[in-house]
Amino acid sequence: MTGATGFIGKALCVELNAKKFKVMEVARLSGVLEYPNEVGKIFIEGIESQTEWHTALKNIDVVVHLAARVHVLHDTSVNALAKFRKVNVEGTLNLARQAANAGVKRFVFISTIKVNGENTLSGQAFVADDEPNPLDFYAISKLEAEDGLRQLAVDTDMEVVIIRPPLVYGAGVKANFQTMMRYLVKGLPLPFGLVVNKRSLVALDNLVDLIMLCMTHPAAANMTFLVCDGEDLSTTELLRRLAVFMGKKVWLLPVPVSLLGGALLLLGKGAVVQRLCGNLQIDDSKTRKLLEWSPPVSLDQALYQTVQHFLASR
Repeated sequence: MTGATGFIGKALCVELNAKKFKVMEVARLSGVLEYPNEVGKIFIEGIESQTEWHTALKNIDVVVHLAARVHVLHDTSVNALAKFRKVNVEGTLNLARQAANAGVKRFVFISTIKVNGENTLSGQAFVADDEPNPLDFYAISKLEAEDGLRQLAVDTDMEVVIIRPPLVYGAGVKANFQTMMRYLVKGLPLPFGLVVNKRSLVALDNLVDLIMLCMTHPAAANMTFLVCDGEDLSTTELLRRLAVFMGKKVWLLPVPVSLLGGALLLLGKGAVVQRLCGNLQIDDSKTRKLLEWSPPVSLDQALYQTVQHFLASR
C-alpha cells in the first residue's frame, strides 16, 4: 500500500492489521529503509516513472495506491500539469505495470470525485458512469491515470478497481475541515447563514471499509465506484451539526450568497466559493448494489467522532 503515512493510509493500515492482513507499507521519506518483519515498511524517494518497486511487490496479491501529488496552493508554474502527471500518471502507471509483471492480482486506485467535475446541478448527482469533466490539473492527471490503468487491465491479467471519493473527514482531518472546527470552537461569526447548497461527504471509516471490500470482492474487478455517506449537507447544516457536537453556539451571519461569493472572489478565493457555496452531490447506488455495501458509520456518528478527536487533541 502506498501513502501509508497519510490520513487515509494510516487508518487503512490499522484496519488491515486488525484483520490479520500482511501489509507492505510504502511511504515517502529520504532514502530507502526496509524492515523485515510481518508488517513490512519501505520508504522511497518518490513515485515517478523510474521508481523501482521490485522489493515492495514481492509476494503481494493486492496493491492499494493512495499516494499522489495533490492540490498545491498558488502553483502558477507553466509546468504545473507536467508536475501532476509526473507523479499521478507516470508514477502510477509505472507502479501498476511492475505490479502486473510481479503477478499482483488486483490494483485498487484511489482517484477523486473531481474527475466527474467540480459541481452538480441541484438534484442531479454524479454517477460513476458519467462522462468525465475534470477541470483542474489534479483531476486531469487522475483521469489520465484511470485511463491508463483501464488499458493495463485489458492488456494484462491484473484487475483494476477505481474509487472516486469526495471530501474525506474523520478523526485527525486537516485542511479546511479542521479550520471550520477551529472557528466554531472560538465562537467566531461565520458568513454562511444563507447557504443552501448540498454536498456529499464520506467518513474516513466508510471509505476504509469500501477500500477493503474492493480489495477482494469479485464484482469489483475492473469497475469504477463513487462513494459517500448517503446524506448530503449544506455548509450551513454542516457547521450547525459540528457546533452541536462541540457543545457550542454557532453564530452564522445571514450574508447573501452572491455577496459572499463576490467577496471571496475579490480575495482570490474562487475555488473556496465553489466548495462552500456550490452543490456536489453523489449517487453511489452502483457501489451499494453491485457490492452489497452500505456505510458502517452514519454521518452523525462520524461527525461526532471527528469533533471529539479534534477537541481532545487541542
